[in-house]
Amino acid sequence: MDLDINSLRIVATLVCFATFIGILYWAYSGRNRASFDEAARIPFEQD
Repeated sequence: MDLDINSLRIVATLVCFATFIGILYWAYSGRNRASFDEAARIPFEQD
């Protein structure tokens, strides 16, 4: 198999895109909602 620079760029782009989709899935999954809501309230808590 002949891998030139363009093939490597395509592979790198696909890996980055898959990582991005994975992060989006993690961020918007329902099981993380409670911890994200708790983290969002931190600036408003009294010392």
